[in-house]
Amino acid sequence: MPPKLTYASAGVDLRAGDEAVAKIGDLARSTYTDAVLAGVGPFSGLLRLDLAEYREPVLVSSCDGVGTKLKLAIRWGHHQTIGADLVNHCVNDILTCGARPLTFLDYLALGRLDPEVVAEVVSGIAGACRDNGVALIGGETAEMPGLYKLGDYDLAGFITGLVEREAIVDGSHLAPGQTLIGLVSSGPHTNGYSLVRKILFDLNQFELDDRPDSLSGTLGDAIMAVHRSYLSPVRRLLDANVVLGMAHITGGGLAGNLIRILPEGVQAVIDTGRWPRPPVFPFLQQAGGVDPEEMFKVFNMGIGFIIVVAEDNLTRTLGLLRECGEEGFVIGNLVAGSRLVRLNHPH
Repeated sequence: MPPKLTYASAGVDLRAGDEAVAKIGDLARSTYTDAVLAGVGPFSGLLRLDLAEYREPVLVSSCDGVGTKLKLAIRWGHHQTIGADLVNHCVNDILTCGARPLTFLDYLALGRLDPEVVAEVVSGIAGACRDNGVALIGGETAEMPGLYKLGDYDLAGFITGLVEREAIVDGSHLAPGQTLIGLVSSGPHTNGYSLVRKILFDLNQFELDDRPDSLSGTLGDAIMAVHRSYLSPVRRLLDANVVLGMAHITGGGLAGNLIRILPEGVQAVIDTGRWPRPPVFPFLQQAGGVDPEEMFKVFNMGIGFIIVVAEDNLTRTLGLLRECGEEGFVIGNLVAGSRLVRLNHPH
């Protein structure tokens, strides 16, 4: 008589799932604020909102992933930074309209559920949630044999924040004569990693533990540097009421993201020689023989966030950034013209 079929024989280990949930619960609880009524365990997470300080509160939501940077995390065997990447990316996205982050949910799907890998990923998520003052109130961990190869996993995040309606930053006040301030990135952040992998492993035979002369540490340290959160310095500027527009520089680079907030009749001009470039970018360009224009289409090239301010607020804004340990770089300005972003490269 053939053995009875079980879920385990189909590739799903319920005991491993229970072990992973137990590890996740403690990590999630470490992010709870006083507003959290329930979190991991029930079917939903509950958050109490104190809206007394708001006249017309608006909820802001976004979701994103970390792309094929996951393949490098898996290859390197380091899974914690990828969780922080996810949270910080989502925080920056809702920050562009002025929102304060409140809650975060994660989705983690694996070919085979490894409780240690799950714990490492969620540890990174929880750490970044604590750093950003966000409560990790739920999520989904799914074992999907047949959909993902053994060892592979996928990751997505869902964030909710809050902003006063009259304080929403939407770029509607952008006009010629205003100034663009760039905040530096830590590296590629979470974009362009299909090209990164092509350069590193198809065109060359690099390993992430290699130490190229042009980099200060290992290749993995440079390539896997955590996607920065800009919440702290930008909140300082929002509280000072100097921000007219913001762009998070993700897929599509400077031009592809800044144009999303430009109104008709306004053109952005960026001088690309006005900020220091993290060494990882010239390393990738040289190793891959990539055209400079293509580099700027794919990567942030050292600027992870752009803030638009009035010219008469420029000195004050740069001073506020320095007070919180952030150096802002004046990278360009807005002019009258067709709605586009023009990049001027030094000769």
